[in-house]
Amino acid sequence: MQFSEQWLRSWVNPALTSDELAHLLTMAGLEVEENEAAAPAFTDVFVAEVLTVTKHPDADRLNVCTVNVGEAEPLQIVCGAPNVAAGLKVPCARIGAVLPGDFKIKKAKVRGIESSGMLCSGDEMGIASDIDGLYVLPSNAPVGMSIREYLALDDRLLTLKLTPNRTDCLSIRGIAREVSALTKSPLNPIAIQAVAQNTESAIAVALNAGDACPRYAGRVVKGINQAAATPDWMKQRLERSGIRSISAIVDITNYVLLELGQPMHAFDAAKLSGSVQVRFAQAGETITLLNEKELTLSNDVLVIADERSALALAGIMGGLASSVTDSTTDVFLESAFFAPEVIAGKARRFGFSSDSSHRFERGIDFGNVREALERATQLVVEICGGQVGPITEQIDSLPTRKPVQLRVSRVAKVLGLTLPAAEIMAMLQGLGLACELSAEVITVTPPSYRFDIEIEEDLIEEVARVFGYDNIPVSPSLARMSMLPQAGNRRSKNVLKSILAARNYQETISYAFVEEKWESDFAANANPIRLINPIASQMSVMRSTLIGGLVAGLQHNLNRKQDRVRLFEVARVFNGVAADQQPERIAALAWGGRFAEQWGTSKERIDFFDVKADVEALLAPRVAEYRRANHPALHPGRSAEVVLDGEIIGVVGELHPKWVQAYDLTHAPVVLELDIAALVQVEKLQSAPVSKFQAVRRDLALLMDESVSVNTLQAAFASANLAVVDSIEVFDVYRGKGLPEGKKSLAFKVLMQDTLKTLTDVEVDEAVTKLLQKAEECGAILRA
Repeated sequence: MQFSEQWLRSWVNPALTSDELAHLLTMAGLEVEENEAAAPAFTDVFVAEVLTVTKHPDADRLNVCTVNVGEAEPLQIVCGAPNVAAGLKVPCARIGAVLPGDFKIKKAKVRGIESSGMLCSGDEMGIASDIDGLYVLPSNAPVGMSIREYLALDDRLLTLKLTPNRTDCLSIRGIAREVSALTKSPLNPIAIQAVAQNTESAIAVALNAGDACPRYAGRVVKGINQAAATPDWMKQRLERSGIRSISAIVDITNYVLLELGQPMHAFDAAKLSGSVQVRFAQAGETITLLNEKELTLSNDVLVIADERSALALAGIMGGLASSVTDSTTDVFLESAFFAPEVIAGKARRFGFSSDSSHRFERGIDFGNVREALERATQLVVEICGGQVGPITEQIDSLPTRKPVQLRVSRVAKVLGLTLPAAEIMAMLQGLGLACELSAEVITVTPPSYRFDIEIEEDLIEEVARVFGYDNIPVSPSLARMSMLPQAGNRRSKNVLKSILAARNYQETISYAFVEEKWESDFAANANPIRLINPIASQMSVMRSTLIGGLVAGLQHNLNRKQDRVRLFEVARVFNGVAADQQPERIAALAWGGRFAEQWGTSKERIDFFDVKADVEALLAPRVAEYRRANHPALHPGRSAEVVLDGEIIGVVGELHPKWVQAYDLTHAPVVLELDIAALVQVEKLQSAPVSKFQAVRRDLALLMDESVSVNTLQAAFASANLAVVDSIEVFDVYRGKGLPEGKKSLAFKVLMQDTLKTLTDVEVDEAVTKLLQKAEECGAILRA
């Protein structure tokens, strides 16, 4: 929220500089994002009155003016502005003045005529102006007064970056309340009194949307002067808050929004038919908004309607058909409280935002509805005149603010700060919180404008803010340390992270809500869990795989010219809303060279077996089985399911070629994705004696169909249960000349050893025979 410092100081004026005030607010949790001057520096510019204007004798577009700047003698100034005229009050830079851009005003001759100063436009003073030419001042502007003083140009513009829970500070009153509590400076609120009714004109109000609109109030003001100009002081405050002046009525509603935090709307009463109703839209109902955008509504959109049609999107924007125009004479002023959850996300759904929706979707003060309506009425009558009708109001089940108990001892424990109960109560009461003390327990009833106070810790935060975070003494946290036992068959996720970090992977953290295309591409998930109110269109669904985030991370690094990328992430995926449908997984991606570039090794790309080795490192000492995978994200011939104890715990493989092309990658990365639950389980290591006897090696070259996998043969060999066999490994694969079509030859290295004796040839041959029998059961025979 942007606002004028001078406007704030009209409510509360602490003895602080602008910078000190900004620091105070920031340290209290109301971050001041910007603190800038309302106008650039310039000197010696004063309010002046143009007395006479005559044409320059030697220039068609120049005029010679005599100007009263409050001195004994008027000045002669040559001016080329198209709007200069006798009787105007305008800014005048006298000789010696310095304008923005270090532009110095000197006595000069313009086409032979002496000029002793310059009449200024808004641009020349560095301030905004809708007028092409001189900056025209009101006729009652005092001649000779400094223009900086008259236009309050020594003001500063503060911009707050508020968290969503502090809607109460989206108004001058809310910020002033905070400053008053923080500095103990007196608060000077404006006087808001009920405006006397002098007409019976009224429009009935009906609430037909249940809890969606607990409170709605309206009032008719007849016979207004729509041509009335918005006062300069109001225009100035609006403009310094970033709101453009439109018309008196619209400006008044915007002013009350900024001043009190209550969004309001003005309807042209003559365009309303019957009563005003708050209801949900009918499916397919249409409305054209003030921004001339035509919308087709669904039945979850709250609208303000009359007996014919929808007039406005409740809490978001008014409709064009019932808007106030230059011919409006009667207005119906609206002030309401809408349930935040009903307004939230609707404006973004329709592709725009508004100051009203920004406040309503966070929750406004439901106790402020009538007061804001009276304030708006007061301003309308002062500026536009008119006859005031009665307030028509409907109230239905307003939210209740439950008392919260705060233990004085709890404040000391959390903040490390011993404060007496009376001091704590004074802090909370300064924020407008009603307090009662009983046995060192303070019972606090939050006011209607503090939606964020619900638990004891919320109150402790308020105490810390008012006391000042930087005033809390620094002290070491002391506590008794004790070692907790850890199950011997489990390990932490940090161990897994350390394993990958040691293998040159970098950890990444990504959002759990992702682009729907990722779910389709990498998980073949046609029905992902969708967010009701996504923060962005590309973050609309919950992920069921971590691969998409890693591919996005790879793209990010490639765009920054990285030639070797290794990333991993440990996070949850979401297959449903139940807790058991949201498992934790670890995923990793490797792309580029097998090793960092150096002179001693040739460049080789990372491949499937490199990342398979990373999987084995994560599983060690347990050993997994690998089966051919059919995964939507992975290459069908270069990927595998990881199977542990008969259960599939993940996958490893190259990214599918179509995704390599679709995501603009020069070559395929290799990825792994495994269930954390399987990896944190570890087997207790068993010791075994190392044999002192010589091992025996036999090589078996087996001929088989292409369809027979190594896994099938390894499983068959294992089923022979031969104690003397230490290991069986493939060391060669042959296809081609000398082999029948559709056949392949696999060469296995078989190591055999006994811990008690040297194996005899007979024992070795018996073991080899049994292995060959198992191979034959799989359709493999010994090559001749």
